[in-house]
Amino acid sequence: METITISNEDLAKKILDTVGGTGNVLYSNVIQATNCMTRLRLRLIEQNDFMIDALKNIDDVLGVNVDGDEVQVILGAGKATTVTNAVNKILEETNTVKVGEVKIGDAKALHDKIRARNATPVKLFFKKISSIFTPLIPGFIACGLITGIVSCLLKISPALADEKGIQLAMIAGNAVFWGMNLFVGINASKIFGGTPILGGVLAALMTHPGLADISIFNTPFVPGRGGVISVIIVAAFGAWLENKLHKVIPEMFDLFLTPLVTVLIAGTVAVLILQPVGGAISDAIGSAATTAVQSGGAAVGFILAGVWLPLVMLGIHQAMTPIHVDLISQFGVTILLPILAMAGAGQVGASIAVYFKTKNARLKKIIASALPVGMMGVGEPLIYGVTFPLFKPFIGACIGGAFGGAIQASFTVGAATLGISGLPLAATTNNVAIYLFGLIVAYVVGFVATWLIGFDDPTDV
Repeated sequence: METITISNEDLAKKILDTVGGTGNVLYSNVIQATNCMTRLRLRLIEQNDFMIDALKNIDDVLGVNVDGDEVQVILGAGKATTVTNAVNKILEETNTVKVGEVKIGDAKALHDKIRARNATPVKLFFKKISSIFTPLIPGFIACGLITGIVSCLLKISPALADEKGIQLAMIAGNAVFWGMNLFVGINASKIFGGTPILGGVLAALMTHPGLADISIFNTPFVPGRGGVISVIIVAAFGAWLENKLHKVIPEMFDLFLTPLVTVLIAGTVAVLILQPVGGAISDAIGSAATTAVQSGGAAVGFILAGVWLPLVMLGIHQAMTPIHVDLISQFGVTILLPILAMAGAGQVGASIAVYFKTKNARLKKIIASALPVGMMGVGEPLIYGVTFPLFKPFIGACIGGAFGGAIQASFTVGAATLGISGLPLAATTNNVAIYLFGLIVAYVVGFVATWLIGFDDPTDV
């Protein structure tokens, strides 16, 4: 069946027409429309299998995932943002929903009821962690790509290290990590219900180099100890304290006393108690990760990469970003990211096998559209548009990723940055040749495993 590409505005209209309305109000089934890097996220009052199937059959929709009352329409990097903007423009023009907020009245009550039913503590925790780091993704990508390009140039010609332009680029590539604690403090405080700048102030206090000149019980403070893990803990405490103070401090003094008392109390608790606790947690995570990979080698890498795709679908991957950041802070590289990136590589190989084996024209188009971003490390379009709906290729992808992960772990390959994965990550690793070899192995094994396992080829409609 031949498919055609439609404009983003027409695509937004088709999606809204599909999710429909309740009662006499156009699109009143839509509570909220937001997006992440690859998905349009629609919070709906009602949903059913017919609606989900209809969304999947819209041209340029790569897949659909349902998470409680949220229907996630997989569109791919870049397109998700553009289509979401078009959706919100239509919703505003039809007076259906105020952008970024939920509707008042019965719809909001029902929305809150559905969210409460699906909001398990684990899911809420992962979503909070993800919300802290999601705004930083563009910074990770920009700085990661700069670091990768500079690394490639220096491998070709080490003498370039003396060039002022290269030195400036190296600083730019490290900028997001240099300011990481401040960014995380601001975002974490916002997510936990506090004033963002107060979270940033507390993070700056914990990172300030002047701390090294102060000691207590003959033990000097360590600036930045515990990295982002300490910052998240302190920001959460600061937000909690601030909200308590708002309730007890008279309104006429609230503007002055609440931030003052919050910084004084939370800052003291931070450097005396919470930062050491966060540092101990950070040290334990770093030691556990490095010891497991170094002692377990290929077996550990095989298991981690092999189970990573199912964990991504459960949302557990959202809690990994602070761990990667912490490992980079401690050791200069994260040895977990190259291993876990192999899961996406196995999926690329599996999807290529499906492309050559399927007779479904629409499926071929989805794969052709999603493969480039899949190779760049953005895997959601392939997960929800290809491998998981067919399921057997999903297994093939896991097998391919496992073999690639075994290779990365065997040689303890580490990556010096975040925000990029897949093929672009190679330039930031401490062993480019081995990383690329593992990537190719994951492609090949994912392809072969999927080809041998096979799948039920969907028919065109």
